[in-house]
Amino acid sequence: MADSNNVSRRRFLQATGGAAAAAALAGCSGGDGGETTTTSGGNNTNATTQQTTVDLEGTTVNMIASTITTFDPVAATDTESGRVIQQVFDCLMQYPQAKTSVTGELATDFSVSDDYTTYTFTLADATYHNGDSLKASDFVYAWERLVASDKSRRAYFALDSIGIKHEKDSDGNYKSGTLGVTAVDDSTLKVELEEPFHATKEMLAYTSFAPVPEGIVGDIDGYDGEMEYNKFASEKPIGNGPFEMNTYSKGTEVALDKYDDYYGTKAAADHIHWQIIEDPNAYYEFTMNKNADIVNDFPTSKYDPKKVNVDHTTDFGADVGTYGPVRNGETMNYVGNTPLNTYYIGFNMKSVPKPVRQAFAYAMNQQTMVQEVFKNRGTPAYFLTPPTIFPGGPSAAKDLAKNEYPYGYNKSKIAKARQVMEDAGYSESKKFNVTFTQYDSDSWESMAKILRDQLASAHIQMNIQRVPFSTLTQRGRQGQLEAYSLGWVADWPAADNFLQLLNPPQTDTSLKGPISYLNWTAENGDAAEKATKAYQTVRDNPAPTDEAQQKRDAAYKKMEKANWEDVGFLNIYNGLREVMWYDNVEGLKPFGGMGFSRYKLNEVSTK
Repeated sequence: MADSNNVSRRRFLQATGGAAAAAALAGCSGGDGGETTTTSGGNNTNATTQQTTVDLEGTTVNMIASTITTFDPVAATDTESGRVIQQVFDCLMQYPQAKTSVTGELATDFSVSDDYTTYTFTLADATYHNGDSLKASDFVYAWERLVASDKSRRAYFALDSIGIKHEKDSDGNYKSGTLGVTAVDDSTLKVELEEPFHATKEMLAYTSFAPVPEGIVGDIDGYDGEMEYNKFASEKPIGNGPFEMNTYSKGTEVALDKYDDYYGTKAAADHIHWQIIEDPNAYYEFTMNKNADIVNDFPTSKYDPKKVNVDHTTDFGADVGTYGPVRNGETMNYVGNTPLNTYYIGFNMKSVPKPVRQAFAYAMNQQTMVQEVFKNRGTPAYFLTPPTIFPGGPSAAKDLAKNEYPYGYNKSKIAKARQVMEDAGYSESKKFNVTFTQYDSDSWESMAKILRDQLASAHIQMNIQRVPFSTLTQRGRQGQLEAYSLGWVADWPAADNFLQLLNPPQTDTSLKGPISYLNWTAENGDAAEKATKAYQTVRDNPAPTDEAQQKRDAAYKKMEKANWEDVGFLNIYNGLREVMWYDNVEGLKPFGGMGFSRYKLNEVSTK
């Protein structure tokens, strides 16, 4: 839902049944074995159940990935690439155990000015995988790449999300070399913001902000580059994380080696290996043959919720227990958690009238869909904001939805759907035809068929079209969708990361870089002005203070209710993420709300 050259706080989810695959736009997906998926920038791989072809001596943690697109931190927008990048590159901050609170990583200390606009970081004594020492000037270079390189897909993170000081040229574009990032000395970095931003530290844990050796590639002014770009991005990324690249074979496998000179907790395993598998049957066979030690979400078609046995729940909401026995007789260890994500049906409000959108909402029973289609691998969603970061928390979200959701809380109201359509002039002889576009997912297709059959009695002819994920997002940017399946996973743990998608001025697909495909205006939505004003309140109160937070919280709720009124997004569910592993794995802990893709694997090994 964004321009592929300037993606901001945007991470789309490619929902693949209960095992939903996180995807960060632009046009990228990250299949995790849940269903067959198609990923922009890569080929749909042949199903394979063969193990690694590289010689990895010592302990190896074997896993499964879907298509990888790049290892360049500023170019990566898909979760599968991000899983690898997370192990190779470190940042100033980190989400320990993928929990939603940050601590220092490369930053050993930091201070913040009284007005919250200047951050000063003291850097760790770290080295890169090529032997270079980490210096503050590396951040200056790396972040200039983030905002100025034509390879970058995350410039918006620095220029808009955080709002680092910078100058613009006469066309309103970033002026090279003006980013407010300064190397005070080799171990001190200063970052200056245009105004306060409440999630600055959290954003700096995102791998787009990872440092690289100054001048490593020559894709910005003033640098010739020590490496050819494709080698850096596809063969030998140079980071300073606990693992370094061993080999990458496109469509086949990725292998990392332990980095012996790592400044932090050194890797317990000698290697990490991912087999790249797209086909869910091959994924399952690979796992049953014990070629994978750890798996992220069984394919929905092979998943049995009755085999989950929860022993206890952590204080951050992760269920811990076992799954099994599986087909090979083993009982696997299990962690399940619902990270910050929401799946939804979106509408191009310009081409789908409000009564039709409301009829969809009346027909939808979120609870039934979660139970029957997604096998309880998630919870019903009535807000775009996930419950754990909703103002007041999960109980407040549940109470508000239960008491005020206008289309039926955990129920389908077909009679109301039919009535709203008839009030708008539709009938059996005058039906509204709408195309529902979904990416490759059997589970989403099952949901779509149920909805199609329900809407038939409400004078709506719904046609289902299944396309590759990249095709869907391309059509969305061009304003060519009507109704479609998508989702979002958090870039930072706050409601505005989600609700920016509902800010009407940013949803115009006739402009470059729409943040969503809604085309929400006063002409097609009575609540567009409410949503616009509410998001302006969020922007006017960006500081990390209690007073500003209270104003943002009130605005968040107004935006959610405006979406209820006009039905731009019909929220479906918050997806459960599950990780299972065999007993030969040691050191794997429950993951938190930022998801397993943010989990560092340096303490994990095999025996």
